[in-house]
Amino acid sequence: MDSRVHHLSFFDIYEKNARNLENLPALHWNGQDTSHADLFLHAAQLAAGLSFLTPKTRVAVLCKNHPVFFHLFGAAAALNLTLVLINRRLSDSEIRHIIEDTTPSIIVCDNDMADQASQMTADFSFLNQSIVVDGPDENLSPLYQDSKNFTPVQFQANDPFVIIHTAAVLGKPRGAVLSQENIVLSNMQLIHYYNLDAEACHANILPLFHIMGINMALATLQAGGKNVIVEKFDPLQTLTLIKEQKVTLLGSFPPILTTLSDALENGGHDLNSLKITAGLDAPDTVKKWETATGTTFWTMYGQTETSGLITFSPYFENPGSAGTISPLAHVKIADDLDNFLPSGETGEILVKGPLVFQGYWNAPDLNSHTFRQGWHHTGDLGMIDPSGFLFFKGRKAEKELIKPGGENVFPAEVEKAIMQHDAIREVCVFGVPDPRFGEGIKAVCSLHPQKELTKEALIQFTGSLIAGYKKPRYVEFIAELPKTEDGAIDRAQIKQTFS
Repeated sequence: MDSRVHHLSFFDIYEKNARNLENLPALHWNGQDTSHADLFLHAAQLAAGLSFLTPKTRVAVLCKNHPVFFHLFGAAAALNLTLVLINRRLSDSEIRHIIEDTTPSIIVCDNDMADQASQMTADFSFLNQSIVVDGPDENLSPLYQDSKNFTPVQFQANDPFVIIHTAAVLGKPRGAVLSQENIVLSNMQLIHYYNLDAEACHANILPLFHIMGINMALATLQAGGKNVIVEKFDPLQTLTLIKEQKVTLLGSFPPILTTLSDALENGGHDLNSLKITAGLDAPDTVKKWETATGTTFWTMYGQTETSGLITFSPYFENPGSAGTISPLAHVKIADDLDNFLPSGETGEILVKGPLVFQGYWNAPDLNSHTFRQGWHHTGDLGMIDPSGFLFFKGRKAEKELIKPGGENVFPAEVEKAIMQHDAIREVCVFGVPDPRFGEGIKAVCSLHPQKELTKEALIQFTGSLIAGYKKPRYVEFIAELPKTEDGAIDRAQIKQTFS
């Protein structure tokens, strides 16, 4: 039997929208709409231009939000290519690690990243071409070719569609592999919970290399709605676009909501169209936003490895919770020995179902450990109450994570960078409350004898090695870091003492 009969690709979704919705807008960018029919045509033309690539070839993307993301999602689906979506805020060494890890043949970049991409093309023999999507050196247009005779290739349900590097192992991020089926099904959940249809309009302010940005954007598109693409978040521009484009859906991470609320106080912004805001934030911030806009703020839990969101509820339906578990996820709570725990007890969040990712790229041992006993071990701690609401309770020590402004930062990455300074003897990095970004990065350090170092100098040094959002905002020097009985750094005591 032809395997294609059981598969639904994003290229199919684009084609269906082009046929059924034709001239309705799919994208809004720089003051202009692109219809569903034209979006399908652009994706098909780009697929025709990239058809020299063999299936499963990796294509790296290093861009600000831009319509090319949507063209690439459609073209990659049609050709069974794998998009390596790179956080452009990472340092050069971090980006190079991702490129080395995934060996893409092409890198698609914006003009700001063009020099960096060109240098990597020169340095890596497998990287054959850099394609610039904007600015004076834009060279993407020749790849849009006549698609009249183009035919999509076959693919399997679990073939890699996107790779997003997220989990740090031994100080290096690992690429989470998601299939088209993972994302199509994840989109269906958002369509269900948020009542998305062809009237939906999403303000695309979250980056399209981030799983939540992808979730919100592609769910809206799959429902036949419109994405208003914002290259870089600006509060006044966002408020203006919500009014002009009648935006109904918005995704948010700290400090976006606070910034928008402050801008709202100047008046003159009609946000009556906005129905749902989704994300994470403090109760007071959410209450202020709901009161000012009349929108409902939805909270959730998820991670890249679960194709995004797997719990949903209005924020104040059960305050403090992350919502109820979605229909396509089976979630249990387990202790350190993988014994399932009853309702009301805290342990590791385990997930199974069609939303679980395909595994980490080039990491078979890590995958075996992560998927042991037939469950995805998230590394997050949680509790499910008797009503079925999930409460997030932090992270296991080996997978400790800090989330400043919605970004993932692993202490091991920051510690590895800090330890490269010749004055540092020991360091412990952890998250602390931050009034602007929700969570901040703190480093508690000891110095080698006769060495001197200022907080400012260490922060600057760390920022030269890793992404700026990963450098510590708070630094404290002490004579010696406390130890456990086995001589290891006592992270629990340090966090309790210095948080």
